Formats: sequence, C-alpha cells, structure tokens
Amino acid sequence: MTEHLRVTRDGQVAVLTIDRPEKRNAMTVGMWAALPAVLAPLADDPGVRALLVTGAGPSFCAGADISDLLGGPDPVDPMAEVRRHNLAAQAALRSFPKPTLAVVRGHCIGGGVELATCCDLRFADPTAVFGVTPAKVGIVYTPASTRALVDLVGPATTKYLLYSGELVDAGTALRTGLVDRLVDADDLDAEAHRFAAVLASRSGLTQRSIKEVVAALADGGDGEALAAARYRETIAAGELAEGVAAFTERRAPRFPWSG
Repeated sequence: MTEHLRVTRDGQVAVLTIDRPEKRNAMTVGMWAALPAVLAPLADDPGVRALLVTGAGPSFCAGADISDLLGGPDPVDPMAEVRRHNLAAQAALRSFPKPTLAVVRGHCIGGGVELATCCDLRFADPTAVFGVTPAKVGIVYTPASTRALVDLVGPATTKYLLYSGELVDAGTALRTGLVDRLVDADDLDAEAHRFAAVLASRSGLTQRSIKEVVAALADGGDGEALAAARYRETIAAGELAEGVAAFTERRAPRFPWSG
C-alpha cells in the first residue's frame, strides 16, 4: 500500500482505491508517480485475474490536485513533472494486462476521467458526474488523453467536453458511451464485484488476446499476427481443451493459463 493508493484483494479480484476522500480523491504528483509501481506487482501476480479501480467516500476522483499544476521545478514549464508522471500512470493502467473496471460514484473530473478511460470498462451509479476541464484553467490536453476520449465517445462529444468543461450526469455519460453500465447506488459495489468475479472465471488467455487485438486495431493495425500467436498458445496451454471439456461435462472450467 502507498499513501492514498490502497490495494485490497477479494479472491482473484484486486481493488485499487484512491484514498484521499477529504480532497475528493484528487491526485497529487506523488500519487501519479506512485501508481505504476502499485500496479506492477498486481500485473505480475497470476492470482490476480481482474482489477477494480474506485475512490474512497462519495467521489471517484476530482482530478489532479490543482496546487501541483504550477509547482514544478522548471519555471519555463511548471507542469512538466506532473505531466510526465500523469502520462506514465495512465500508460501503466491502460497497459495493465488483465481486465480493469472503473467503479465510479460522485465526482469524476479531469484526471479522474483519465483514470476511468484508461480502464477497460466503467460502471457508475446515478450520483456520478463527469467533466474534462482543461479549458477552465488554460491547459493543453495531451493527445493520449484526448484519444482515450475519442475512442469512447467520438470526436463531437470529445469536443463538447473539452471545449466547455461542463459536467455531465451519469445518464448522459451512459448515452454517449463514457459509461458502460449504470447501476443503482446501493448495488454498485456488489455488482462491480460480481461482474469482476465473472471476468476472473473466464479464460485469461482469451481476455489477454482481446486486449492486445483491440489495442492493435486502435493503433491502425490488423491484429492478425497477435491473434494467430495467441490461438497457437491456447492449444499448447490446454486452454481450449479445458474449455471444451468443461462445456461438455457441464461444469465450471478450470483454465490452466496464468499469463
């Protein structure tokens, strides 16, 4: 556990909680810097099959701590340090090799949206509000963060969010594709854990191949070589054989591949 970034386990599901509720879980430069090292052992642990990302208290994450934006050591580019750590944290979460699910309630603003869009999926409850606010403070939004939004909601909604900095409610987020499921507030945690357990029960090799191919397609590739290699691996590892046997025998599969 790193200060303000708390990791717990629920069976094969790891839970990363942004734990700074007195500041609506705003991310300091130190928290951005620490995130890759927090994720690395979870990525390497074969006992972790899925990752939930959430916030302590009534908010997910209110963004980057505003006090850090002009606090860097370089007066010519005072945001250089926070930008570097922010981008590294996003890359670590985006490339996490197992399924990731953001569990969003309350404020999900700025850097909070960056964290949520770096996850594979997003569940929210009706209290969730989303906003991307660089135009409010004169920040030039990075291409990596912009692309994550475009991939989810398309160019027009990306421009709407970035141009205006206005907050949108959970229903609008669901309609535009920023959120994948809207769940009653009382049921959000339980449903997120239930769904994560479902993900943990599926073939990790299939999921890894999907993640790789989707990333390749988003980068303009065709994913054919990646899919072919993973297909050969599923035969060699016995993953396909176990899946077929379990289906035939009407039992839960015990997939052998651990990544």
